[in-house]
Amino acid sequence: MTLTGLLQGVAVVLALEGIAYALAPAAMRRALLAIAEASEQRLRLGGLVAAVLGVALAWALKNG
Repeated sequence: MTLTGLLQGVAVVLALEGIAYALAPAAMRRALLAIAEASEQRLRLGGLVAAVLGVALAWALKNG
């Protein structure tokens, strides 16, 4: 993975997040409130699952 590829991935994430806020700001606010109220254990588990899925997807795209 190159720095350019990494920055392209970050750009896609920012674009998708921006679209979500633009199209459904109330839903995004509710999601943020739900995250703020979640336990640390649940946040850690969600973060771990997201990280594993992200790495697996990146690996599959590169090697698949």
